[in-house]
Amino acid sequence: MNGAKSLVQTLLAAGIDTCFANPGTSEMHFVAALDQVPGMKCVLGLQENVVTGMADGYYRMARKPACTLLHCAPGLANGMGNLHNARRARSGMVNIVGDQAIYHRPFDAPLTGDTAGMAQTVSAWVRTSTSTEELGRDAVEAVHAASTYPGQIATLILPADVSWQEGGKVGNPMAATRPPSIDLGAVDRAAKILRDKDDVLLLMAGPAVMADGQKLAWRIAQATGAKVMASYVTSHLVRGQGNMQLERVPYNMEAAIQALKPFGHIILVNAAPPVGFFGYPGMPSVQHRSDAVFHTLSRPDQDPVEALAALAHALGAPDVRMPDPGPRPEVVRGAPTPEGLAQTLAALMPDNAIVSDESVSYGRGFYKFTHAAPAHDWLHLAGGAIGDGMPVATGAAMGAGKQRRVINLQADGSAMYSLQSLWTQAREQLPVTTIILNNSKYNILIGEYANVGATPGETAMSMLDLGNPSLDWVRLANGMGVEAARATTLEACADLMVSSFGRQTPFLIELMI
Repeated sequence: MNGAKSLVQTLLAAGIDTCFANPGTSEMHFVAALDQVPGMKCVLGLQENVVTGMADGYYRMARKPACTLLHCAPGLANGMGNLHNARRARSGMVNIVGDQAIYHRPFDAPLTGDTAGMAQTVSAWVRTSTSTEELGRDAVEAVHAASTYPGQIATLILPADVSWQEGGKVGNPMAATRPPSIDLGAVDRAAKILRDKDDVLLLMAGPAVMADGQKLAWRIAQATGAKVMASYVTSHLVRGQGNMQLERVPYNMEAAIQALKPFGHIILVNAAPPVGFFGYPGMPSVQHRSDAVFHTLSRPDQDPVEALAALAHALGAPDVRMPDPGPRPEVVRGAPTPEGLAQTLAALMPDNAIVSDESVSYGRGFYKFTHAAPAHDWLHLAGGAIGDGMPVATGAAMGAGKQRRVINLQADGSAMYSLQSLWTQAREQLPVTTIILNNSKYNILIGEYANVGATPGETAMSMLDLGNPSLDWVRLANGMGVEAARATTLEACADLMVSSFGRQTPFLIELMI
């Protein structure tokens, strides 16, 4: 067999059965192998940043890597924004990046670039295959790296001749590596702090904010009086009825400093000490008190549920019922507001929904109005590079087997980075409801002007204005094959939500805010 066939067969044997692709000439033998070897679900994205974002969303829901297919150095460059986000989200994926044939590289053809150097900036593992016979082995190691807890990005660069030459061999899959053992000394130190101090915060991230971690954290909090918060850059939480009314550290620096001010001791559960997204004049870089002491219970590469279970046992923390969030909200009527949209969403979302949230500044207060919604998963932009909400929603729908409604809360400016996701949603007939929050501006940047103490003038404000000409999201969605409608009131938005939730196909609501 040729190298391409050995690569596809190896990926399938290692458990990768989905490929998000935007192929080019260098990858044609791999594309042919995808056709000739049964078993791989291939999902076409119309731009590489959509492809990498879909792979991120897929991993968050399926909890196993997919592979991507990207075209040479420029294709990898196009996908790097959402590779950055996926790295911050600790999502696993295997990037297959086509490259020039080995003998052709010295001629410096137009698409030749430093593919490996670029890949290093967003990948935990990078290799350029140089032998058809060893390509299967390289693929096995790539999948193993991507599957390393809690998830990593692996990039396998595939020269065209390594793909087309004969002599390929299927690699033998490697068993997944268990996370490093928890530190029982760290457990004992955390237990002592929790017994002795009354200004303690459990700051959680990663798998700690999923259902099992929340139950254990609530037991610990009830037994000790400690508070619990999630890191702002947490990528995936379970929320709604049956879970904690967990809040994140605020994005805004002043609000974050105030929220963390009471805590002299912060126990990190797969989290990092909280810092601002940016440096601001006259503001510290860190959001915690200068005298706060940090205690690491578990690192990001360790199992936080195991660590929290050990801590609950050390404290003798009994089982307790999860807190009651109160009655489910009612649908709100009238002009759209962040609070009203959040309550309406909580009132109407179906059981077991998935929310892909790139609402940016409009949605920072959504949490407190949605705690009483049915149990659901909430996915966040973890790396700050805008343009992940729509592709993550698309990949999440695939990762959930098209069985769960995905609701994409999407700022209009960010949506323009990856609106091609709608085309893939239509092609794959995915159950995604996109709610475009159309304020015709980059509103977050208007707020950042004030934060950095700059004074915007006419030229500056024109660069933040998306209303000249206005974006028509109904027509944009229709052009991608997705049905859409505009709403100017929350009751109209509610009616469209209810209608879309009953479909097995995508739908877009343009909410004028």
